[in-house]
Amino acid sequence: TDNVKEKQPLKPALVLLPNVLGDVKHHALYLPASVDKAVASLDGLIAESPTAGRRYLSRFETKRPVNEVPIALFNEHTPDADIDFLLEPIRKGERWGLISDGGLPCIADPGAKLVARANQSGIIVQAFSGPSSILLALMLSGLPGQKFHFAGYLDKEPEKRIAEIRSMQRQAKAEGSTQIFIEAPYRNKHLLESLIATLDGEI
Repeated sequence: TDNVKEKQPLKPALVLLPNVLGDVKHHALYLPASVDKAVASLDGLIAESPTAGRRYLSRFETKRPVNEVPIALFNEHTPDADIDFLLEPIRKGERWGLISDGGLPCIADPGAKLVARANQSGIIVQAFSGPSSILLALMLSGLPGQKFHFAGYLDKEPEKRIAEIRSMQRQAKAEGSTQIFIEAPYRNKHLLESLIATLDGEI
């Protein structure tokens, strides 16, 4: 008798997958091996753009050739009415991955709505750990990590942005907390000028 048990098929699920930060050649240096196995189980991928989705899949072994794996789009422009449509293949028994353009999905990323709806619908959601620019910045900064606040993107309007900076400085002083936020590269100069003009220089 054959004592080798056949592998049971993996359950339908929405799989939250980490992505590399930036253009790196060897993903295995930055992503755990469990991600390779998870990607190999996927029937489709949800990404912010087709280009980003294909680039991601090309790093891994996949069930089908990369150009045959269906990719659905989900980004900040996706209407809420499309969320159930995106989850429909999973309801029918498939496994689909969700990625961000870089780092972890749902962290400073619109994927949270998709996950919330999946949870409400009784769909299994699986998450894999990986790099996050937000947490890596905190780890490397030497600033306190016991209590921190993530503010996302600051306001584009200078006056509102200055008000946000002042509010974060008050919170940092009152709580002893580290304040973290992100910015688009083309607005870095304006943000730095606002920080220099607004912060009082005290820790």
